[in-house]
Amino acid sequence: MTATNLFHKVLFVFLLGLIISAPAIFANSHDVQFFELTNPTTPIENPTISQGGALLLQAPIGSSVWWNGKSVFVDSSGRALVAMHRDTKQALLKVATIDGQESIYNLPVFTREYKIERVDGLPPAKVTAPPDPEILKRIRREAKEIRTARKRTDDRPDFINGFIWPVKGRISGVYGSQRILNGIPKTPHYGVDVAVPTGTVVVAPADGIIIYANPDMYYAGGTLVIDHGHGLSSAFLHLSALMVDSGTKVKKGQPVAKVGATGRATGPHLDWRMNWGESVRVDPQLLVQPQTK
Repeated sequence: MTATNLFHKVLFVFLLGLIISAPAIFANSHDVQFFELTNPTTPIENPTISQGGALLLQAPIGSSVWWNGKSVFVDSSGRALVAMHRDTKQALLKVATIDGQESIYNLPVFTREYKIERVDGLPPAKVTAPPDPEILKRIRREAKEIRTARKRTDDRPDFINGFIWPVKGRISGVYGSQRILNGIPKTPHYGVDVAVPTGTVVVAPADGIIIYANPDMYYAGGTLVIDHGHGLSSAFLHLSALMVDSGTKVKKGQPVAKVGATGRATGPHLDWRMNWGESVRVDPQLLVQPQTK
């Protein structure tokens, strides 16, 4: 074998090793792929986003992402999550790669019409009467605790395998509806209510970490919050029992609590809410497949 042939052989083996060991990247390094959380492993073309909805995007590793002008967490694999509040009407995405290339996407937004729901028979002290100073302090303290817990943003895409229903049953309340409590208009409802008997076991809808556990909040009663990574969290309200503690890692389908009617509730049901960060309320029904018997 000549020296030239030996050099070419060694070079081929070296380059082959680089190809095998290199991380997966886009054929076009500036491409961005979009995924729905109901099927977060299959890219979609011509993405749209609904009010109350969320999208997962895959950008080139090292990219920076802005959503409606605000910086978004991007994990070490180039994944980022974006979501829409109930009334948001703009979905402007900017992606900047490490080589200085920028792409801007103005995604179509599906605007929704929301139901008006009337709920009567609630304890007047929790609807019309102003809380006394001590109760007001408690309400504010609990709200701050929840906000603080939701600030967590981890490099954990625990949502990557999709979501399941934490319980199955009759849907008695939906996201975005304007609730009128004892005849008084209140803030919109931001969860999906599933009417099931007290004691029904609640399972984790996806992998995650328990970031808040309180058996007796003033309005929400027994409350559990699961962080699924990237600032996306599930909250379960009105629970009769908590089966896990704060800091516990849970797997999709793992029992975590039991349904109840604690706090401000007229009957046993699970109020399942989802947040992206502190304040963006996400509709759980848009992230999970329809119930099946």
